[in-house]
Amino acid sequence: MKRFLLFLIALVSCGLTAANAQSKIGHISSEAIMKELPDAQDAQRQLDALVVEWQNELQKMQQDWQNRFEEYDKRKLVMTDQRRAEAEKELQDLERRIAEYRNLKFGQNGDLFNKQNELMKPVQDRVFQAIQDVAKEEEYDYVFDKSGEILLMFANEKNDLTAKVLAKLQISVPAAPKN
Repeated sequence: MKRFLLFLIALVSCGLTAANAQSKIGHISSEAIMKELPDAQDAQRQLDALVVEWQNELQKMQQDWQNRFEEYDKRKLVMTDQRRAEAEKELQDLERRIAEYRNLKFGQNGDLFNKQNELMKPVQDRVFQAIQDVAKEEEYDYVFDKSGEILLMFANEKNDLTAKVLAKLQISVPAAPKN
């Protein structure tokens, strides 16, 4: 019985080894692809311009609040209770508007997030389709992205499909230095 069990374990191990040997695995660097892709570069420039514009507006609002607070702080001792309460309410309202603006532009579902989806989704879809095409043409079973959150401990460069994906996207690739 023990011999049969050992034989069965050995047989299953050989079968798993043979099955693993038949899998073809490749990897890409989506970060490198996006850096070379003109569409992605254009989208990133547009996003950067919006961020600068919105940060400038936010900075103006914060400077306005700071100026009003300093003015309030200088005069609060000579203000009537009613005027002091009004000034404090104005400062609180301005502070609330600043927080709302920040959330509207940079929040979890804010304008930046939505604009990023709008500009980058078509690019990402195109890259994903090119990756699938290359993987199917080259008969890869799995393709990992080495620039993502997946920890890739080793990658044989002969399986790097980044250049082929860029070629599929019709982007010229500078020659990589040999290590």
